Amino acid sequence: MKCRITCDQINAVVENLNKAITSKYRIRNQALSSMNAADRNTYYRYLREESDNKEGCVFIVEEDIQLFTPMKTDKRFHKIIVILRHCRRLKEIHVSGITRYVIC
Repeated sequence: MKCRITCDQINAVVENLNKAITSKYRIRNQALSSMNAADRNTYYRYLREESDNKEGCVFIVEEDIQLFTPMKTDKRFHKIIVILRHCRRLKEIHVSGITRYVIC
């Protein structure tokens, strides 16, 4: 593996990405009337991010990863992202200063 990263570390990152995606889209699919102010602000941020992207793509940004998981977005995380990109499990899209990780 690249830089002595084990399969267990890659699987842990994939599990954390899945948790962050489910948390994000749980808020995204929730009714506005049932949200508190913090969730409503997060919901509107998701709408702004999604308006720049193609509809129907499941994506996540680093801010969501930091918000919903205890994982740090350090060098090891970015090396694992490179491995997942190589295996074509996700894509990186850079638009207007935001890096989106699109799940394939």
